[in-house]
Amino acid sequence: MGMIGGWELLLIFFIVLLVFGAKRLPDIAKSLGKSVQEFKKAKDDILNYSEDDKKQKSPEKSNPSPAKELAESTPESK
Repeated sequence: MGMIGGWELLLIFFIVLLVFGAKRLPDIAKSLGKSVQEFKKAKDDILNYSEDDKKQKSPEKSNPSPAKELAESTPESK
């Protein structure tokens, strides 16, 4: 089973044209475009939020744990 070709797309378009009519096709295309745009925006917001969340969880270098501070501040006995 291969990709959809030109004739198949033309047939699908013709069937959609018969079902919905020529006057409603631009409205349907506009609403579909807005839906795709909103979906992409929401996806980008989720990805940006997860990246910000990762950045907040990994400040380990600038804020060491108390055990590391204690080990660094006490002199080692030789």
